[in-house]
Amino acid sequence: MTALEAEKATARKAAFARRKVAHAADAGNVAGYLSEVLAGYRGVPLAGYMPIRTEISPLAAMEEAAAHGPVGVPVIRGAGLPLDFSRWTPGCAMTDGPFGARIPAVDDIFEPEILIVPLVAFTRTGGRLGYGGGFYDRTLARLRARRATLAIGFAYAAQEAASLPLEPTDQPLDLIVTEQAILTP
Repeated sequence: MTALEAEKATARKAAFARRKVAHAADAGNVAGYLSEVLAGYRGVPLAGYMPIRTEISPLAAMEEAAAHGPVGVPVIRGAGLPLDFSRWTPGCAMTDGPFGARIPAVDDIFEPEILIVPLVAFTRTGGRLGYGGGFYDRTLARLRARRATLAIGFAYAAQEAASLPLEPTDQPLDLIVTEQAILTP
């Protein structure tokens, strides 16, 4: 393990602990600010995610957005590959995907212009620490090479870190939304 990998592992462990505490206190009404942000982008193709473990849930905001335009969720095709996004609608048939995330039972792939990005930790400057697979970094790099793509980090406020060990390939967040605020790097 390199020194950077060790730093990231330590940062992830601390952030997971903070996220677990925040998730335990989650009253279920955490997506209000996310809905507010997305209301300004009605009809723009959007991708959210199906929350796993102690991730904050964007589902309420995704449901509202689905009434105005396409909404999708990530589909992992394999290690080292960028994500695809399959259309999702509230109540659509779902199946188990890799890492325990639910995905639509029927693939309907499209390219979003806005991504709600899950994370382990974030900084106010737009830094993001994910799970370590690089899926969102590869995906954002691919999408941003084609067109402007807005990356919205969605997390509990407790997941904020003063600094994070980042690499040049780590894609920055354009906006961070928590249950408490909307933060612009």
